[in-house]
Amino acid sequence: MSAASSRPAAAKARRPRLRVHLPWWALALPVISFVVLLILVASPAEARAASAPQGLVALVKLLARMVRGGV
Repeated sequence: MSAASSRPAAAKARRPRLRVHLPWWALALPVISFVVLLILVASPAEARAASAPQGLVALVKLLARMVRGGV
């Protein structure tokens, strides 16, 4: 007597099938995000460096001079 499995065939037949229904945005949002990031990486020529306000630059220079020891 050889048994292929320990479960009877009826137990295997009674297993419910798992059906997963995703909303449309569950696939659309990651795809849109990937495409936008790919476009940003692919076209760096259009990117501009952010300029700091002049008051902030002066403050950083003043702090750097103070740390070095001369005001």
